[in-house]
Amino acid sequence: MGSQLRILSANLASGGADAEAFAELVRRCEPDVVAVQELAPNQAEALARVLPYGELSPDLGHTGMGIALRCPGRLTRLPLYFRDAWVAQLETADWPDLPRSIEILNVHISAPHGWPPWSQTLRRHRQVGRLLTYTDAEPDQPRAVVGDFNATPLWPVYRRIAARFDDLASLHARARGTRPAATWPRWFGGPLIRIDHAFGSGLVAEGVEVVDLPGSDHCALVLDVTVA
Repeated sequence: MGSQLRILSANLASGGADAEAFAELVRRCEPDVVAVQELAPNQAEALARVLPYGELSPDLGHTGMGIALRCPGRLTRLPLYFRDAWVAQLETADWPDLPRSIEILNVHISAPHGWPPWSQTLRRHRQVGRLLTYTDAEPDQPRAVVGDFNATPLWPVYRRIAARFDDLASLHARARGTRPAATWPRWFGGPLIRIDHAFGSGLVAEGVEVVDLPGSDHCALVLDVTVA
């Protein structure tokens, strides 16, 4: 593992992503942390066989979530409207190569479409508000906030979070004179927009990769971070 932490975030499309193919992807990428959204039971079983720690709560109604870990961590849920965020605290006692504790938040913000439209807008606004209230309480805690935000950089959800956190994929790409890769949808010839993000505070992205995820409408996001 070293002082660098590898995080993989993936929306598994409520069973759409092939469970065994995803488990093989995790084996191949060798992440320390896997944050999953829209996690189905068979996908949870396959992931748990690869990474033994963490907590997974599968469901078929687009609410399955969880965080799988290579080493032990303290898992809690952060109540949000409709769908909780998941929080993993990685302490140096269990992760001795880390210079200090790191917090990982797994987030799945509600999609903007729905009826009536104003209800979805209000739900998204409240979800982000609760998320930021939580993180503002400990602003010096190094943390990564990853997941499916259902928002491109043009949307208010993204802009509110980016006002508090670094967009790690964007900073990594800018430093290399490129643009961050799109993550959704995988159909129609490849991903067109970026709605899966990795935000961070007190962290530096040493590597970022968007990885194909067969069966899902999303690509997976893999990043290597170190404490700044």
